[in-house]
Amino acid sequence: MATAKKIKESLIKQLEDKGAKVEHFLGLIDDYIWYFNEEKAMQKDIKNRGHSYKATSSAGYEIDKENPSAKNALMYNKQKLAILKQLELTTKNVVSDDDDEL
Repeated sequence: MATAKKIKESLIKQLEDKGAKVEHFLGLIDDYIWYFNEEKAMQKDIKNRGHSYKATSSAGYEIDKENPSAKNALMYNKQKLAILKQLELTTKNVVSDDDDEL
């Protein structure tokens, strides 16, 4: 499983390989990692509580409420994709992370 640290290192390496390791783009990578961590937290909440959960209405009745984590996870994922687009990091121009050289 990819960790935030490994992803950050990989993204920085991609910038280095493109000759684009500058403060602005490093800041975007920090933003990407923040969204990554938030999305993981939302996924964990969905796993724990489900896509909906029971709550008590103001009138005292039990109701099903949509878990806002589902919407938030989608929003965070879209932001991550927008950052990758801004950095022009796609599968078409990725450089392998493999350290194994023969």
